Amino acid sequence: MNVINLSEQNSVLNQYIAEIRDQVIQKDSMRFRKNLQRIGEFFGIEISKTLKFNSIDVQTPLGIAHTSTYDNNIVIASVLRAGIPMHEGLLHIFDRAQNAFIASYRKYGKDNKFTIQVEYASSPSIEGKTLILADTMLATGSSLVLAYNKLCENGKPAHTHIVSTIASIDGVEYLKKHIHDQNVTLWVAAVDVELTNKSYIVPGLGDAGDLAYGSKL
Repeated sequence: MNVINLSEQNSVLNQYIAEIRDQVIQKDSMRFRKNLQRIGEFFGIEISKTLKFNSIDVQTPLGIAHTSTYDNNIVIASVLRAGIPMHEGLLHIFDRAQNAFIASYRKYGKDNKFTIQVEYASSPSIEGKTLILADTMLATGSSLVLAYNKLCENGKPAHTHIVSTIASIDGVEYLKKHIHDQNVTLWVAAVDVELTNKSYIVPGLGDAGDLAYGSKL
């Protein structure tokens, strides 16, 4: 698995990450969602540089323009709820893409330990296509591995791009260990070093789903 950390090079992405982390700015849920959407767009542009392009001629009102466009069949998948704004940003870039959605949750036991349960999955065939799987946070990595495996029940993608705004070191290593397909690229915007005993990333940003869409029961 190839891992690309976009924070290793300074860009406007740093501003978006700083704002979603900021405990004052992140209280504006509309701005929080918008920043995640912008981050999704940023990832989309970077991913587009890896796609297959073909030369085409375009008829303008004044002549012929020579250019190149990508011809990959793309499926954008996201993990609900927190992945939705990033999904929208990616869809702004790849507006002809098909879409898939995965709903998973943490099921806690009496000892306060949890397992990840996949509750819902809706996906077209991904056989031979380019799969972009988005989730805002990569904490333990278990939910993304489950989502990836669930999607692969609908075919084997030609290449998978896993996109996460903030990852933990443990989460990155978990994905490397449990996703064996070599045609997988992990894109992150920041990597944090610590996980709490409840598997929240530190410094992280808090609960991305709650910040975007409100607290849940």
